[in-house]
Amino acid sequence: MIEAMGGPQEAGEVVLLIDRAYEGDATRELAQALGFVLVVPPNPQRKQPWSLDKPRYRSRNEVERLFRRLKAWRRVFTRYDKTDVMFAAFIAEALRLR
Repeated sequence: MIEAMGGPQEAGEVVLLIDRAYEGDATRELAQALGFVLVVPPNPQRKQPWSLDKPRYRSRNEVERLFRRLKAWRRVFTRYDKTDVMFAAFIAEALRLR
């Protein structure tokens, strides 16, 4: 999935917030090679853990809550709308009514 994102293009610093389950060396190296700033807590069993930017990692919770809110709107989650305009309108409405 990280390869599909293609890395940041002229956006400046792009932070990639990921869960501890994906903190493997291969994932970290790929994200850093593509130019992402990776924010992931190290596994407590690591011999050489890295420092964690806790304020940025806490913002990951906001993203998870956003998706939870969107999933509560079954119409958005199941994509009943046939046009992109209507789909975008219902996402906007779900976010507005939070």
